[in-house]
Amino acid sequence: MLFSRFFPASLSLCAVLTVVPLARAADKSAEPHFPTSEDLRHLKGIGGPQLSPDGKQILFVVTDTTADGAKSHIWIVAASGDKDSLRQLTVSPPADKRGERAPQWAPDGSAIFFLAHRNDHTQLFRLDLRGGEAMPYDLKVMPVVDESKAKNAIPPPGAEKKDKKADDKKPEEKPESKKDEPLAIDINGYATSSDGKMLAVWARDPETPGEKKQKDAKADATWVNHDEHGTRLYLAALKANGQIDGELKVTSVAPDVRSATWSPVDNRLLVTTEPPNDLSDLGPAGEAFLLDAATPDKPQKLSAIPPTIGRADFTPDANTIVFAAATPEDAPPGYDELFALPKRSSGEQVIRLSAGFVGQLNGQALYVTPDGTLIAQAGIGVRTTPVRLTLDGSKPPQPIDLGAPVITGLNTNRKQTGWVWLAESGGQPEKLCTAAKLGDACTALPIPELAPADLRSVEPELVKWQSGEFTIEGLLYMPAQAKSGKVPLIVDVHGGPFGAFENRHDPFADFLVGHGWAVLRPNPRGSSNYGVKFAAANKNDLGGGDYQDIMAGVDYSLAHYPLDASKMALMGYSYGGEMAGFVEGKTDRFKAIISGAPVIDQFSEYGTEGGSWYDRWYFGKPWEHMQDAWKQSPLSGAARAKTPFLILQGEADTTDPLGQAQEMYRALRQEGVPVELVTYPRDNHGPLAGAMFGRPVPEPWHGYDARQRVIEFLNKAFGVSEDK
Repeated sequence: MLFSRFFPASLSLCAVLTVVPLARAADKSAEPHFPTSEDLRHLKGIGGPQLSPDGKQILFVVTDTTADGAKSHIWIVAASGDKDSLRQLTVSPPADKRGERAPQWAPDGSAIFFLAHRNDHTQLFRLDLRGGEAMPYDLKVMPVVDESKAKNAIPPPGAEKKDKKADDKKPEEKPESKKDEPLAIDINGYATSSDGKMLAVWARDPETPGEKKQKDAKADATWVNHDEHGTRLYLAALKANGQIDGELKVTSVAPDVRSATWSPVDNRLLVTTEPPNDLSDLGPAGEAFLLDAATPDKPQKLSAIPPTIGRADFTPDANTIVFAAATPEDAPPGYDELFALPKRSSGEQVIRLSAGFVGQLNGQALYVTPDGTLIAQAGIGVRTTPVRLTLDGSKPPQPIDLGAPVITGLNTNRKQTGWVWLAESGGQPEKLCTAAKLGDACTALPIPELAPADLRSVEPELVKWQSGEFTIEGLLYMPAQAKSGKVPLIVDVHGGPFGAFENRHDPFADFLVGHGWAVLRPNPRGSSNYGVKFAAANKNDLGGGDYQDIMAGVDYSLAHYPLDASKMALMGYSYGGEMAGFVEGKTDRFKAIISGAPVIDQFSEYGTEGGSWYDRWYFGKPWEHMQDAWKQSPLSGAARAKTPFLILQGEADTTDPLGQAQEMYRALRQEGVPVELVTYPRDNHGPLAGAMFGRPVPEPWHGYDARQRVIEFLNKAFGVSEDK
């Protein structure tokens, strides 16, 4: 259905990632206006700030606009705010379609590392900031797996000889025995030790020449969940100049490696893994290991760490491991808390640090200050903010006010000589902030021209209403026309359902407001950011209580704001698209419904989606709970459908596959309901969402097309002329 615990669960008809408008050089005096669909093709993204070891410089990543190919590049700026210090560090050759990403500082601050796709492989680069060009590491390994040499490999040995003509009697030369040669690898991730003398990389086993030959010969049957290739961890020593000293050596940590973090005081690594071949579909199966670089063949499993482990790190003295993992309470997959594993526990007992916290700790930032305080990030209602926790769990997490409702990308260096972050709100595009101490006011730093004066944005109003036992929150965006009369309303439902709308800068909301619509974005029961009870309140009740919460929000908004009850539409993406399907069969109060990448039939979805563990928590295995699964399938209400329905669907979607949209289209069409289905080749779940909502993506026109179809569909449903 919906989202795995490693996928951002708040996708909806909104821009959930950090994007900001690109300043256009021409016509600086243009009248302020809300973004058009074309404007949303010209938004750049900013993210990943990294404070230098001496605290004097900051790296960050800027992603080109959709119109320009959405490549990412690395920039640098002085922490002092000197405008002349702002510069782009990396560029891409025309053949590279992704750009440069994942920058990290060398421990001494003299160089940076980053990943880029060059010469058919994702390579690790080192750029000396004292001068010169970025140099790639020539990382090759002896293949651990070669399926072309398996006993049942196709074509079998000698097949080529048998295909020769019978009269071809030329004497055959005995081929020389060829030894395996090292092969280039595609780097998934990397980390350098605190002293800069060791490098860890993790990469998937490369395709061998024999395997490529099989593929070229179309001997390419897929034995599902029997792939012997995996993502492995490799280590290498580094010279003082950053070059590899010796060979890259494979460790004995079993694949698939997900992350590796060096101890700040020695050459131990904290490694997290997940099982290959989709074993996690049977249930969480993550593991954590300690590995001494001196004995890479002897990983030590940390048995006390649960299989839902997410991000993990050492404390500065390396005596404790802090990590995110699923709450022990009954809550949706992805509901994480923070835990600590002290060294003194001998790996047998973890400490729960955030019990009872009414919010969602995401583990995206984990820093321990010199006084032993853990700094993390949490979603609290419609905000995302840093929080302080104690390492013994004796006090509840305490929010840190940094002056904006949404704080992301929090980062510091090893000595914590400063802090950097990105700050934003509905009416304020992202800005890059720094401060000497966490809690001090933001000092805004120069960034590329990303926020033109001619694009307007709206600060939403926080609204609250009662629905059953819960107080529900939502964000309401009002157009200027509301000052002189009632305006039409779009209800926008977020994805997940374990996700939440937050008060972040959102060009897509501004796009809708620019067309005269008010936009209500509710966080109904089942949303994140409101505690365990709230998050679990829609278990085995999808489309039930959460639907009632949304409709109660509609009634509240109609009663308290100048909204036209006769002109309402509803839209959503992912679970929001699923809710759109529920609404279709439950009420005729909306005159148009738009569904992006929906779940329609829990039975067919369960067997074809990318992972079923998430769904299983909500209603169990469908064949064991048939009535529950059908009740929670929007298709069950198709016979009652009346409202015009637009479906937008990526053809390569593995989260909510194409068949779901096709089922709804066929059902509504045969029921005589006005329905339209638009599919987008090559697009998976997240990329199509990003395209629609204004995130920079490689597909140049899919987002534009989707936005235009949304507006045209609404105009048709409400009898609005394009020229109006």
